Amino acid sequence: MRIARWLDGTQVREGFVEGPDVIPFPDGRSVASVLAEGLDAAHTLHARAVGDPGAGRRPLGEVRLLAPVTPPSVRDFVSFEEHVEGVSAGVEGKSHVAAEWYEAPTFYFTNPHTILGPDEPVRPPVTERLDFELELAAVIGGVPGSDGANLDPLQAASHIFGYTIMNDWSARDLQAREMKVRLGPCKGKDFGTTLGPWIVTADELAPYLDDEGFLALRAEVRVNGEIIGEDLVSNMGWPFPELVAYASRNARVVPGDVLGSGTVGNGGCLGELWGRNGRLSPPPLAEGDEVSMTIDGIGDLTARVGAAVSAPELPPARRRPRSRVRD
Repeated sequence: MRIARWLDGTQVREGFVEGPDVIPFPDGRSVASVLAEGLDAAHTLHARAVGDPGAGRRPLGEVRLLAPVTPPSVRDFVSFEEHVEGVSAGVEGKSHVAAEWYEAPTFYFTNPHTILGPDEPVRPPVTERLDFELELAAVIGGVPGSDGANLDPLQAASHIFGYTIMNDWSARDLQAREMKVRLGPCKGKDFGTTLGPWIVTADELAPYLDDEGFLALRAEVRVNGEIIGEDLVSNMGWPFPELVAYASRNARVVPGDVLGSGTVGNGGCLGELWGRNGRLSPPPLAEGDEVSMTIDGIGDLTARVGAAVSAPELPPARRRPRSRVRD
């Protein structure tokens, strides 16, 4: 099944993508409620919708797709060793993967309030090093009797409702400055994450699973029609159920949560190539550039770079006297 959100005229609709058409969910359900009810209930709902001649079926080409989910949280992992090697060369001057990377799948939280949909332009901050990041993302669904906490990998697999493509836009110059404070990226990533074109349910991708549980999906990215990077998602260091299990450790994953794989290797972002090439080649993204991503079994996700948005200036930190009592 494919699940989507779309704009039909001025109205937001949510439902299934069935062949060349979209079909709204029965009974006014939303993507959020369908995710909460879980995959089995979604299959039952799908059968009802497809079999109802009065369901409001519309040609896909006559509506505008939106981001397929409005996530309560977005975790973004860094699970491709090859990506770490390339980016570290650009940041540290040499290719290096820290020993700690191998110990556990590291992630950071990014902004769920700046989610973008297919063909929606990204409006970056003022930056000289705008970059894309090609990722596959898991979308969490509900499982009866589970609160999503402290899952083992087998339990975690049942919480993966489906997958979508994720473009983690990055302002590398801002990111490089702020990460020197040792808290991870913030404004270098805060301005936009593109998801889409829809959610493909996990059962649809089962034929791509290899013997170790990795998804052997081909992923590629083009800028203005020229292929920049290509990789197999199965090159990630941990399969998705282990990422979900780690995210739930002493915490919870809840329906609608999005967990990005991290950037694929072999040119999944420009930053990796800049590190390997020792220069800004290919060049950073500029206004008007078109970034198109394709992942087997999911589809295509395309967006253009819009005009940068200037922000109000803030002063630097003040040197304070460190007094312990008020004057």
